[in-house]
Amino acid sequence: MDTARREQRHWPEIIEEAHQCSMEVKKMERSVDVKRWSRAASAVLAAVVMTVPPLVILLPGRNFGTPGVWIQTAVSSLRQGTSSTNDLPLHQRTPRHDDRLLGGLLVDGFDERSCHSRYQSATYRRNPGRRPSPYLVSKLRRHEALQRRCGPGTPAYSNALEQLRSGRESAAASPECRYIVSLPYQGLGNRILAAASAFLYALLTDRVLLLDPSDGMDGLFCEPFPGATWLLPPGFPLQGYATFTNDTAETYGNMLRNKVIGAGAGASPPAFAYVYLHSDASAHDKSFFWDEGQALLRRIQWLVMRTDNYVVPGLFLADTFRAELEKMFPERDAVFHHLGRYLFHPNNHVWGLVARYHDAYLAGAARLVGVQVRVFGAQPNSPELLAQITSCTQKHRLLPEVLATGEPTTPPAAASGAKSKLAVLVTSLKPWYQEKLKSMYWEHAAANGEVVSVHQPSHEEYQRFGVGSHDRKAWAEIYLLSLADELVTTSQSTFGYVAQGLAGVRPWVMYRPDNGTAVPDPPCGRAVSMEPCFFAAPNYNLWKKQWLDASTVVPHVKNCADFPWGGLMLVGRNE
Repeated sequence: MDTARREQRHWPEIIEEAHQCSMEVKKMERSVDVKRWSRAASAVLAAVVMTVPPLVILLPGRNFGTPGVWIQTAVSSLRQGTSSTNDLPLHQRTPRHDDRLLGGLLVDGFDERSCHSRYQSATYRRNPGRRPSPYLVSKLRRHEALQRRCGPGTPAYSNALEQLRSGRESAAASPECRYIVSLPYQGLGNRILAAASAFLYALLTDRVLLLDPSDGMDGLFCEPFPGATWLLPPGFPLQGYATFTNDTAETYGNMLRNKVIGAGAGASPPAFAYVYLHSDASAHDKSFFWDEGQALLRRIQWLVMRTDNYVVPGLFLADTFRAELEKMFPERDAVFHHLGRYLFHPNNHVWGLVARYHDAYLAGAARLVGVQVRVFGAQPNSPELLAQITSCTQKHRLLPEVLATGEPTTPPAAASGAKSKLAVLVTSLKPWYQEKLKSMYWEHAAANGEVVSVHQPSHEEYQRFGVGSHDRKAWAEIYLLSLADELVTTSQSTFGYVAQGLAGVRPWVMYRPDNGTAVPDPPCGRAVSMEPCFFAAPNYNLWKKQWLDASTVVPHVKNCADFPWGGLMLVGRNE
């Protein structure tokens, strides 16, 4: 065996040994005094040097942008004259080196210059988030290989396009190269949740994911798959596919109703099916979520999926998928948390907006609270909604109460800056709510002595569909919200759902008032899950001809607290 192959075979073991040495150093750093730690660390360092003579391991066949990859060992922990990162203020701590890969969720080897956020974002997050299961990590690596093997630019993709142009599936079509084209719809939050849903379906069915770029999604995110694209190239042979509706003959529901597929259909399946899972989908469309529907779709090489929903909870209804989903996501309330952090990395332009704003206004705070206020363009500024925000945040001690005018304040802080700093990030189409909160903490002292600053990056006034600059600001603000320690969100807001999922926190959700004006009592409540809500869950099993409450079909799926009439969400084992 030549040297290169021998090094390639042994480098994972060497990395693991070095990692274990590093972990031993960290344990000793916490448990012994400086003198004893120094002696022990020297011993560990000697062991590392003896065990791993080369610090650069050459990896043939891997494109890392440099000839080799540096192995980070315990040596990096032996910094003379520095203290443990645990002694630093919260906002100054940096994550462990391997956190940039999010516990293996991400893969090394991308050109970092092409996507700064992919590996830099870990240094901005105080909450390290949940660790993905080893099975999910292995599943992602296999899917990346599938995208490279069958995606655009490959012979398999060219052959699949020919099958699509022919109009019928052929027995010669490669069984491993099947495709799903995602047509996200509506606002940015909806589109992100829809793309995540399509990706999970692609994972479950071994399909290549291709994202339709017509709505500007290609101008917001980095490519998630190494060595492959997730964007549908120009020249897709289905004319007008982006404007299909539930009346289109090729929808899965209509083909099922008209016996183009299923019982009574011909032996040769159609070349494609249009999966319509929008909010007004019919019972025939929603039969997609049951095993019988999946058995029919498995034979079709091309699927085009259009939805404005987070349909992931519905996938748990099919016995076909349930065992696989449970292995990938043993923590049911972290599905979007993992999918979102894997897929959605702000491109360099958006990341510049995020990083500059964070560094200028938020980085110095001991605590960061995000408040997401969902309003519509025609709605007037609402004193009742402002009262709901202040009541919710102060009742749960997210924001401090204020002293009355003229009431004595706490003594001025020492020159060293002894007062704790709290930053509040408000996101809203309207500036009025941020201005009122800012004025409140300017005109009145915080009762607990905190220094409170209130910030809002933009106020676009109206939601602008299809405007690139509007979407870039929205994506930057979603990401900034996801960096907060605590979140307050508006009921039924997909904008808030995405932020809480990326953050890995259960938000405080402001309830919608019954009459549209009065402040609800209570004003908000802690969400039982950080998962988004599936607003249009199936309530009828076409195959068994029975009405049902989908929340009772499988464990860890419940009706949404903020959308109880038909909404479905995933929850943790203890909920």
